[in-house]
Amino acid sequence: MKTLAIIPSRYASTRFPGKPLVDIAGKSMIQRVYEKATLASTIDEVIVATDDQRIYDHVSDFGGKVMMTATRHQSGTERCGEVSALLNSFETVVNIQGDEPFIPPEMIDELVFSFQKQSGNKIATLVKPIEETSILFNPNVVKVVLGKKGNALYFSRQPIPFQRGVLEIDWLNNHTYYKHIGIYAFHRKTLENLVKLPLSSLEQSEQLEQLRWLENGYSISAGITQYESRGIDTPEDLSKIQS
Repeated sequence: MKTLAIIPSRYASTRFPGKPLVDIAGKSMIQRVYEKATLASTIDEVIVATDDQRIYDHVSDFGGKVMMTATRHQSGTERCGEVSALLNSFETVVNIQGDEPFIPPEMIDELVFSFQKQSGNKIATLVKPIEETSILFNPNVVKVVLGKKGNALYFSRQPIPFQRGVLEIDWLNNHTYYKHIGIYAFHRKTLENLVKLPLSSLEQSEQLEQLRWLENGYSISAGITQYESRGIDTPEDLSKIQS
């Protein structure tokens, strides 16, 4: 089963314009993500998908594979869908966020192994147990509730489930909470169908596109990882790793 990793990358980030090209210890962020992805043993090919000529030229300059995509896309998933439709020799597509310069290749392999373990999987992602109360109540950290078979029941920026009558400081002692790791594996045909779905009400409410898939009846398998990655969403995040 051939697996394609796609790294969607756009220049015009609202919170951090030009983020893919920022320098991190001598290499751009997008180059670091690309190189990490190529180290994953389960990945047959890595492609950066962008709509910006500056990113396209930069990736080409460091020897990476890159494709220019349409400017109309509203999400990285849509950008991945365009590339996937053109490269139909791959059965599995992995969406790796372009702001994860420290993503462990082992985490990517873990996702792909999890996806392939059950032939019926159409979408797979990863989650990690939450160990700090500050993380649990941070709305920028997406939480997920799992079913008994390891499928995602719901994603939220709020801590879920709510514990009635329990002090918030004790929540982690009474229940295992999971944060979502924003990396996905798709069956190629499933990805092409997902990008055709209209915006959903749950997605609009939480600003989480995976809720659109759940709302339309798709199952998302969630593997539990102990690996950690450190995304860079803002200039402040970059300053922290450089200090």
